[in-house]
Amino acid sequence: MMLEVKNLAVTLQKPTHRELVSDVSFTLKEDQCLGILGESGSGKSLTCNAINGLLGEHFAISGEVIFEGEDLFSMPQKQRRKMRGEKISMIMQSPMTAFNPLFTIGNQAVETIKQHSAMSSKDATELFCDVLTRVNLKSVQSLLKKYPHELSGGMLQRIMVALALVLKPKLIIADEPTTAIDYISQREVIKELQFVREQFGTSLIFVSHDLSLVSHIADNVMVMNQGKVVEYGDTKQVFTNPQSEHTRYLVDTRMALINRFKSVMESA
Repeated sequence: MMLEVKNLAVTLQKPTHRELVSDVSFTLKEDQCLGILGESGSGKSLTCNAINGLLGEHFAISGEVIFEGEDLFSMPQKQRRKMRGEKISMIMQSPMTAFNPLFTIGNQAVETIKQHSAMSSKDATELFCDVLTRVNLKSVQSLLKKYPHELSGGMLQRIMVALALVLKPKLIIADEPTTAIDYISQREVIKELQFVREQFGTSLIFVSHDLSLVSHIADNVMVMNQGKVVEYGDTKQVFTNPQSEHTRYLVDTRMALINRFKSVMESA
């Protein structure tokens, strides 16, 4: 088993001492995708940030996160920082804010690679260009010279997928990677992530509030509501025969939207 999360809980210590995530448990095998589905405020992103050690000192975290047989919560911070990027990569929600506007894409990518390896700038540039090409991006030399504001949100997100992949991590955590981009770009990002799984055998945690996107990419799905897991299992089975009231609500809402769209198109 690549990843085991056992009884994960996240508590905001100040000022309320409020438990935001409670008793979250799941497993992830190699070359598998877990979808984490839920509305805003359900605890999806908090769960991922806790796993990756990205929460601040105001949060208390309990439970176990076992990655390749090692307990991440008992691991020294220096070792854990080294693991981030090398073995576990994260794709953030907003591509527009993930990049520094003062530096080119190439500069930021090369510096990121050098932080996690002993590569020279030349070797890091060649590696990043190779990965950009392998995920089907064109004119990669031109892309490296661009500043973030010169590229669309969809293109920046696809570059983030490539950057997450560049050190060949075992696990990529994609935290709502399609939220801030248009429908066509969403499909391109999903296609890139599926390609990454097939070509590199990378495991994936895909976080979203969009049932349709989760159903396209995830083998298993974990549905969250108010910081708790309300349903967990095979994606097709969960969506075709939901057991929890909240999952049924999400499925029914999605179907109502589809039916409404069909009705509008037929009457146009």
